[in-house]
Amino acid sequence: MNKKIAILIPCYNEELTIKSVISKFQKELPQSTIYVYNNNSTDETASVAKEAGAIVRDVPKKGKGNVVRAMFMEVDADIYVMIDGDDTYPVEDVHKLIYPIQNNDADMTIGDRHSNGSYKTQNSRNFHNFGNNLVKTLINTLYQEDLKDIMSGFRAFNKDFVKHFPIHSSGFEIETEMSMHALDKRFKIQEVTIGYVDRIEGSVSKLNTYSDGIKILKTIFWLFKNYKPLTFFTYFAALFFIFSLLIGAPVIIEFVQTSYVSKVPSAILAVGLMIISLMSLFIGFLLDTVVRQHRENFELSRLNKK
Repeated sequence: MNKKIAILIPCYNEELTIKSVISKFQKELPQSTIYVYNNNSTDETASVAKEAGAIVRDVPKKGKGNVVRAMFMEVDADIYVMIDGDDTYPVEDVHKLIYPIQNNDADMTIGDRHSNGSYKTQNSRNFHNFGNNLVKTLINTLYQEDLKDIMSGFRAFNKDFVKHFPIHSSGFEIETEMSMHALDKRFKIQEVTIGYVDRIEGSVSKLNTYSDGIKILKTIFWLFKNYKPLTFFTYFAALFFIFSLLIGAPVIIEFVQTSYVSKVPSAILAVGLMIISLMSLFIGFLLDTVVRQHRENFELSRLNKK
């Protein structure tokens, strides 16, 4: 293979495992260039990575999303492989990830840790499993897809995807944003079944189950609004419509029976809620037109650069 391959490893305090990850890639893909992006590590991650033979760059702004943004902007390659530096992903599976990219069968491949049960078996944090399943269900329902591992940190991309991905996330929401962006912009996605092993003793996960979980859910909420505005605002329109009917029905019944309205505040509230419902629906249609136009322009820009 004569394509230029870049291995991208975002790192924060991974001195115990980073050397192992680098050496495994040097064995599996000796022709690749390995980049370690150090995100304000307080241990010896940077020096260990340099000694192991990687190109080390620093990203002062904290957060995995900020690191990925820097990597995608600065590194030029034909095939990009992104992997965490915690040595939990089997590097030998990289060949399965880059094969569809090399053959133009996929723009992004995702290492699926769930289909063979390895993540559930190895990961002892039950809330992580619950969070993964929740995010997966929400996104698959939204896009009528059946992705198995939305939040995997072991992925491969072609240049088209990397250079057409406007990153908004700053933290661990980045994988969720990648998946939603790829689905919304109709990039070709393939999932590849991989293994997973838990962190070695002494290595600590940087993902906070609760705070980062809330951030991921907030990201889904805002991306839902941005990518699917008609569906998003239709839900709100339906909600306000139901409340309007519940509050306004007794008023209407009273007026039909007596030709008189005694519950004036309820009548005003019901009318107000109905107006909000109609406005929400109108906003949804308006923004949907804008999003459709943006999607068409996006696809045309991709075509023009090929």
